[in-house]
Amino acid sequence: MHAAEIMTRDVITATPQTEVREIVELMLKNHISAVPVVDAAGKVLGMVSEGDLMRRVENKTDRRDSWWLKALFTASNDAGTYVKSHGRRAEDVMTRDVITISEDTPLYKIAQMLEKHHIKRAPVVKDGKLVGIVSRSNLLHGFSTMQQDAGGTADDRSIREKIINEMTNKLDISESTTNVVVVDGVVTLWGLVDSEIKKKAAGVAAETAAGVKEVHNNLGVSPSQIGAY
Repeated sequence: MHAAEIMTRDVITATPQTEVREIVELMLKNHISAVPVVDAAGKVLGMVSEGDLMRRVENKTDRRDSWWLKALFTASNDAGTYVKSHGRRAEDVMTRDVITISEDTPLYKIAQMLEKHHIKRAPVVKDGKLVGIVSRSNLLHGFSTMQQDAGGTADDRSIREKIINEMTNKLDISESTTNVVVVDGVVTLWGLVDSEIKKKAAGVAAETAAGVKEVHNNLGVSPSQIGAY
């Protein structure tokens, strides 16, 4: 199995000029913990993570009164005001030496890379452009679904793409909070949705996709969703 079979395709991004305040809002709104920074051509220039923001806070404010923790748990207006008044741009706070992978990078190599570089996620690039992102949770989904000697095929990738498109375009299910893994036609749904009916609808979308042999619906239901990366 490779990155293309487990990656989140619809990646929330920022530009070098995006204000820190806007990045925090993106993270809170989309339930994610990092935002790749890209140029107009889609080239990855850096990454802004919650760790970058928390370190910035610790360097400038009293740790006992961290606006970031308030934003993370309450999304209060006070936190937003603080960020805005102290705000800088993505290019000022981002990590620049970003480790990237390709769509064909095997899962075990991704795991080794994340462990070696002490990172939680890796952008996926194709022809120099961002096409997805793989997080540790994506990896766990992939490893838990893999069968011995089984690997993703072109058909599996096509099935996965169809199901994701159906879920995002017709069911309004965010790719940032869910994941679809397909191995030899067996589909496993992971992540969180905001209602039981959406969980059921996602299962139906998977079951009715051409080429699907079996569906394991492991989606959880939670109004306060947690993102994939």
